Amino acid sequence: MERWSSILKIPLNATSSNYYRVAASLCLSEVPSANAIFFHGDRVRDTGNHVIERLYDLEKVAEVVVSKFGNSVNAWVVEASVFNGPFAVYKDFVPSVNRNGQPTSSYSPVDFPASSSIVSLLSTFLQEAESLVLKEGKDVCLMNSLAHCPRTILLGFSKGGVVMNQFLSEMSSFETNSSEEIGIIPSSRESFLNSISQVHYIDVGLNSSGAYITDHSVVQRISQRLAGGGANSVRVFIHGTPRQWRDEQRGWILKEKDELVRLLKSESENSGGKLQVHERFYFADRVPGLQMHFEIIDAMDVSSA
Repeated sequence: MERWSSILKIPLNATSSNYYRVAASLCLSEVPSANAIFFHGDRVRDTGNHVIERLYDLEKVAEVVVSKFGNSVNAWVVEASVFNGPFAVYKDFVPSVNRNGQPTSSYSPVDFPASSSIVSLLSTFLQEAESLVLKEGKDVCLMNSLAHCPRTILLGFSKGGVVMNQFLSEMSSFETNSSEEIGIIPSSRESFLNSISQVHYIDVGLNSSGAYITDHSVVQRISQRLAGGGANSVRVFIHGTPRQWRDEQRGWILKEKDELVRLLKSESENSGGKLQVHERFYFADRVPGLQMHFEIIDAMDVSSA
């Protein structure tokens, strides 16, 4: 299958001063089965460790995402637009974060900032990508309307987990709108949220509370929406390593993870089995370290078995 890959620096929208580095590996020869969107974490540089350096590289991560979900997916890897030193700050997606990118309050769905931002960002990227593809002499239209919208797979690595929390909050509060144009990517925040089929937390952790969302009402409302037939099933994957889950100095990470898993399991039956959770622990016999924190990107098991 023919693919087009690149990394672009693009604004969130035409009036924004915030530019995001986004790597993409896109299907050219057929309609994608899904858009897999990976939100990266804090910046690492000059570690001298080739494993860490490779798995921070946005284009390399896009290749890993395609290898995990299959050659029929579009893979997107998003880096935060703002960094305070090494700290990623996803302010457009999660307005409540502080200068180090950590949430200062609960994840509020008001104005749907995460879903609005990603729809705008991907749309801006596709417009520029289509121009570049055509300049390369390839006759393809990435903006075509489709019979149905590809599903969306969300992945948040490390600090990127705060964006997953925001998406869950917004998934719990939107109303489905079925009367809109359908394309390679969703054209509205409602269609984007309705297209989400998987959410992956990948070794997330913060130096403060809020690494995992633990609001029962959020999980309950998602379960009720799924049970009401308003959407397809949603699978939430919780991937972790000793780096985060055995950090005694930040014990809240494990407590929050356990609480989210408990809430998801308790609501799974109420959703008619449409809301499912998969918890996976990697490198359990190894001493916690930064390398395993990145190696989980290669090692993560995304199967539903």
